[in-house]
Amino acid sequence: MINIQHLTFQYKKQDALFTDLSFEQQNGSIVGLLGKNGAGKSTLLKLISGLLKPQTGELTINGFKPFDRLPDFLADIYMVSEEFSFPSITIGLYIKATAPLYPKFDYEKMNRILQEFELDARKNLNGLSHGQRKKFLIAFALSTNCSLLVLDEPTNGLDIPSKSLFRKILVSSVSEEQLVLISTHQVKDIETIIDTIIVLDEGKIVYNESVFEISQQLQFKTVATLSGLEKPIYQEKCLGGHRIITESNLFEETEIDIELLFNAIINKVNLKPQSHAVK
Repeated sequence: MINIQHLTFQYKKQDALFTDLSFEQQNGSIVGLLGKNGAGKSTLLKLISGLLKPQTGELTINGFKPFDRLPDFLADIYMVSEEFSFPSITIGLYIKATAPLYPKFDYEKMNRILQEFELDARKNLNGLSHGQRKKFLIAFALSTNCSLLVLDEPTNGLDIPSKSLFRKILVSSVSEEQLVLISTHQVKDIETIIDTIIVLDEGKIVYNESVFEISQQLQFKTVATLSGLEKPIYQEKCLGGHRIITESNLFEETEIDIELLFNAIINKVNLKPQSHAVK
């Protein structure tokens, strides 16, 4: 569980990135954390992972203060960073040396995911392509079975087939006791797997809704013309017409267009009802 109350953080010689930030998230979800460049997504993930310390406020992860970096905390959280490096050793040796740090590590799951990603445990990590190393890191993260998995731009560097396989493996590999927090700009890569959408903007959580609630509240369509339609909540021109967001009705449910939803939120469109949005 993530519990953030009235958090303030700033880098030296810069304005405060977060001021009075509050946010809670229970386990049992795959959460998409979205925001523009510079919104503070990576910084928030580093605070949650204990790599940075807030100036004021309360931040606890499963009851631990992350920056204390206690062994029991570190053994139950795994972060896949956008930038990473490995020692010059084989996949198998890395697993042998590192997996014991995670008490719930599942070697059978690790072998299965390696096979699905077509990764050979005898290969040297630094001899792999960037995309292959990223796939190994994702495989290792999922195999730790940590209660909190933090993934920062996990699909960067993956080709289209690997992105599809990533979605399949992620959904099949996490349990209801885990919380997966994914920060990404590639919203199309995760829109079919997340069950909660959080938007960070100007240092605040400005939107926090479950996919189920969004689908009950809003409809997403592409229409040739706006003529004859009730004024949409939000619309953008596209090839062949307009992409629109309207209020839902009882007779039709549409797939969520996360990119369109995100643009509406960033443009401060009032997407009613917003039962969980932080004002």
